[in-house]
Amino acid sequence: MSGKLYLVGTPIGNLKDITLRALDTLKECDIVAAEDTRQTLKLLNYFSIKKAMISYHKFNENDKSNEIIDLLLQDKNIALVSDAGMPGISDPGSVVIKKCIENNIPFEVIPGATALITALIYSGIDSNKFIFRGFLPRENKDKKRLLEEIKNYRETIIIYEAPHRLKKTMEIIMDVLGNRNIAICRELTKLHEEIYRGSIEKAIEYYDEKQPRGEYVLIISGKSDEDIERENKNKWDSLTIEDHILSYMNKGFTKKEAIKLTAKERCIPKSEVYKYSLKI
Repeated sequence: MSGKLYLVGTPIGNLKDITLRALDTLKECDIVAAEDTRQTLKLLNYFSIKKAMISYHKFNENDKSNEIIDLLLQDKNIALVSDAGMPGISDPGSVVIKKCIENNIPFEVIPGATALITALIYSGIDSNKFIFRGFLPRENKDKKRLLEEIKNYRETIIIYEAPHRLKKTMEIIMDVLGNRNIAICRELTKLHEEIYRGSIEKAIEYYDEKQPRGEYVLIISGKSDEDIERENKNKWDSLTIEDHILSYMNKGFTKKEAIKLTAKERCIPKSEVYKYSLKI
């Protein structure tokens, strides 16, 4: 028999955003494992909860995961919390979850606020399909490499960024992705919450005159049909229509199929492409 691990979502700013279920879990557990015990103590004190605490953060996650597993095997119930939001989402948590699964130890997720979803809804940008990449790499060359990998995605892109890297990151995003729509969400649910919506180019200008402070979530629009159409047009501008048709025929397409594909990519009528095909 073992105890149970509870992964508890905590407020991302406003302490009143905690759920009743999260409060019950924190009250009833034996130990709270916290990313920053000082930060979590403020939360516990606010709700008059007194608990033994242990530290569990990204620098000690591997060792502390073993300690948590040992405590769970001693029939202790443990609540794991990050400084804000959901454990395991750009915060420690995934290592101990994996070890619970390996050791057949039960765990339960107590959902709560998370910055990426709050920011996505605030953004006004398409929320039906999105990808979350957390914090981008620190090195600029690594940032560019990752952005190159996702630049053709149609999904809305969500990333986190620190204030001292915000300006440079936006310049790199502009360079790789182009001048897309962006929402920059700062200090969500806190006193100085701020949402900037506009183009990436205008956002760079805005932060040229404003010192970034606080925690940021960037919501960037995915690649649009217009972007794809424009890129295809530029791609094929260097080819004659005859060569465009031949490029598909050389790949095994029939002449009829090649005409159809060429017309679609050049956004011109098939009848016009057909005239050029007569020379082939």
